[in-house]
Amino acid sequence: MAVEPDSLVTLGLINGVYGVRGWVKIFSFTSPKENILKYKNLRLKLNSQWLDCKVEAGKKHGKGIIAKLEGYENRDLAAKLIKAEIAVSRDELPELPEGEYYWSDLLGLEVVNLENTAYGRVDQMMETGVNDVMVVVKGDKERLIPFIQGMYVKNIDLEQKQIIVDWPEDFE
Repeated sequence: MAVEPDSLVTLGLINGVYGVRGWVKIFSFTSPKENILKYKNLRLKLNSQWLDCKVEAGKKHGKGIIAKLEGYENRDLAAKLIKAEIAVSRDELPELPEGEYYWSDLLGLEVVNLENTAYGRVDQMMETGVNDVMVVVKGDKERLIPFIQGMYVKNIDLEQKQIIVDWPEDFE
């Protein structure tokens, strides 16, 4: 599966091993979490290298996800995958309805307020349970802005790589 790294979307990461038969624990960014198991052909980024990987089996386990990856038959082999990013080709992702976005599309976008004051770039997104939150960073300053379209997020322009927000400049 020859896929350019720029066309990959990170869906989670391997954060541990489970048992002695090569199963791994997965921290999934998908919603619901078990949706990551729908993708059978994954790419793993480990030590700056991308590896092809196939999911043999997987399931929800407690609050997390566990999976058996092809070629990793024991705990020692699986342990080498800890901290690996899990990605798929953007072509494999479902089309989203108008006005919905993958978090990966928002990362790196410039955030400005209605007066065109630059707040920085989206460094990460957080799920809070109530609504998602953008972590916007400029230098050593970090701003948390609720990702509520229509209320605080007024416009998202992926081509211009910009998000316009209605958020006060003095609100940290």
